[in-house]
Amino acid sequence: MSDYYDVLGVSRDASAEEIKRAYRKLARKLHPDVTDDPEAGDRFKEVSQAYETLSNPDKRAAYDRGGSMPGGAGGFGAGFGFSDIMDAFFGQGGAGRGAGPASRTQRGQDALIRVDVDLAEAAFGGERSVQVDTAVLCPTCKGTCCQPGTSPETCDICHGQGSVQRVVRSLLGQVMTTAPCPTCHGFGTVLPSPCLECTGEGRVRARRPLTIRIPAGVDTGTRIQLASQGEVGPAGGPPGDLYVEIHERPHPVFHRSGDDLLCTLQVPMTAAALGATIPLETLDGEVDVDVRPGAQAGETVTLKQRGAEHLRAQGRGDLLVTLEVTTPRDLDDEQEELLRRLAELRGEVQPAGKLSPAHQGVFSKLRGRFSGR
Repeated sequence: MSDYYDVLGVSRDASAEEIKRAYRKLARKLHPDVTDDPEAGDRFKEVSQAYETLSNPDKRAAYDRGGSMPGGAGGFGAGFGFSDIMDAFFGQGGAGRGAGPASRTQRGQDALIRVDVDLAEAAFGGERSVQVDTAVLCPTCKGTCCQPGTSPETCDICHGQGSVQRVVRSLLGQVMTTAPCPTCHGFGTVLPSPCLECTGEGRVRARRPLTIRIPAGVDTGTRIQLASQGEVGPAGGPPGDLYVEIHERPHPVFHRSGDDLLCTLQVPMTAAALGATIPLETLDGEVDVDVRPGAQAGETVTLKQRGAEHLRAQGRGDLLVTLEVTTPRDLDDEQEELLRRLAELRGEVQPAGKLSPAHQGVFSKLRGRFSGR
């Protein structure tokens, strides 16, 4: 027996829609009424049997387990109703016949809003009250789409079926097809007195307050899903979901790198040389930054567990503090004398105020060499 997936030319994980499209394509090509190929009839039977099996979830599951399929192709279109053949040729055919009218009540669409939060809110979570502009249940008709005291009436054209039939000419001769009723648009009922407030939609647009819980550890681009908080569907259908997209405002001191926070701390030259403990105000209180003696500009001090909380795990990121050593300006005479004395003691400056040869830069040394000094 041939592999049914190979027969239809689809992969083993193909969706039901992919299987249906593959069958339509092959049926149009291999049907005995549209080709003179003597082998087309057997090929069409094989394709029909493959589709009959793979389009049925239970039969497909049994086939995937290696079970045998009852019966065979049996003849032209075995195992298929007239609507399956019409569906292959016309994409609609008898589909809809017996399916009944469509429901006016539909699920509402999902909605998306953007919420700007501060760094502290993003790092540690919180609550935010927002105004959501969306579709809500019509307060007048309560989703019935009709004026109070009235109700939908059966369509006189389709008699509640939601569809009408017509005869068209095709390769198979005259064929009866089914289409949505143009009067009731497939619903099977009409609204003799539509609700004036919602114009027969069963819903209206309104602004409503909503309290949003912001999880700790969110970042710009994070989306929070709130089930059933989106738009109410037509005719009072169930609401969709609301997605809240987080946008984090810039902070004047701290910057975000994942769950780590980054900042720059200015350290006086003397503190960098001698070492010091400098207080730093963080998002959750003051901490001490220990600057080791001889610290250099650009060094980083890591404060563990002082960053943002992890969104989907326990713990927090770190706070990375970059040291910026500052040089004093506007020295008074005493301060300047002390610095000169220090420089002399370290052998960094000659009495005349020039840098000693040991502390000259590379270019200064080269310049002195070429000038004969």
